Amino acid sequence: MEAYVSCLCREIAATGRSCQDYEVQTVFLGGGTPSILKKEQICRILETLRRAFPVARDAEITIEVNPGTVDADSLAAYHAAGINRLSIGVQSLQEEELRALGRIHSAGDFFRTYHAAVKSGFNNINVDLMSAIPKQTVESYQDTLRQLLAMDRPPAHISAYSLIIEEGTPFYENTPVLPDEEMDRALYKITNDILKEAGYHRYEISNYARDGFECRHNRVYWERGEYLGFGIGAASLMRETRFSNIRDLHTYMKLFSGEQSEEAARQLRQEVSHLTVQEQMEEFMFLGLRLTEGVSEKRFFKTFGQELTDVYPGIAEKLIREGLLVQEGDRLKLTEFGLDVSNRVMAEFLFE
Repeated sequence: MEAYVSCLCREIAATGRSCQDYEVQTVFLGGGTPSILKKEQICRILETLRRAFPVARDAEITIEVNPGTVDADSLAAYHAAGINRLSIGVQSLQEEELRALGRIHSAGDFFRTYHAAVKSGFNNINVDLMSAIPKQTVESYQDTLRQLLAMDRPPAHISAYSLIIEEGTPFYENTPVLPDEEMDRALYKITNDILKEAGYHRYEISNYARDGFECRHNRVYWERGEYLGFGIGAASLMRETRFSNIRDLHTYMKLFSGEQSEEAARQLRQEVSHLTVQEQMEEFMFLGLRLTEGVSEKRFFKTFGQELTDVYPGIAEKLIREGLLVQEGDRLKLTEFGLDVSNRVMAEFLFE
């Protein structure tokens, strides 16, 4: 891990030289479980970022942590280093469901981690929940939500996703019995109803926040802002080009085993895709529609110099008639029914 962190810092330093005309507004340490690193290593990564890039004084800086991989000392060190947002992957507060998912933590571990985070000064905490998982029932899911909301300092943000079985995972090779699609949709509705009553607003298909606590970093993705990813497999979008870093650890470490090199940083990039205008339009629609505020026809015209209705003739009108979209001012938004079948709606805005 120490060797990897050293290489990661060299990559950050090498890339920063060509990005001095940017000011970093958000930083996100994740996915996976960066909290398995020593707190000193996390702090060193942040110090390297600040030396390499102009970072805004009010930048949102998030780290993902899992209960069982972080303690009070680490959390205090994160806060002192300028990390101001935590994302805790609890997934469930039901012991049987956690075991079925293969999680290493218990519900008690989560509560201890959460309370330690609050004590360390964190007031912007996200909790990740998962629905449609093995052993889950409507009642157990409701209980998990209500336990979160009953805490003295409930989370400022909650992300609630359905389990997706990925190829190459143990669940893919031996898929457990999972709740059906009807129950999955019911759980999404329950999430919205309970959290709305508790004072959260749904600002994206799977994300809920109290006022002022929407995740600024994630909005960059949905609004097609530019971002740089560092480390193996990290993805980036810069100047309408998408690319990702190599995924082989040994090749990565060989590239950055010596001096910091901008050429080494360029050699990292694979799967480079220079987006056509049509691809940019597609992304504008299917990423923007994830947000409950929808997409702006004025912004579409400002971005592409064409009217949305000319590029997609008759499509919005058809989806409005079907009850999947609604028009409010210049914005097109998913309806409640549209949120349930969002993939179907978004597919309408693909050119092929």
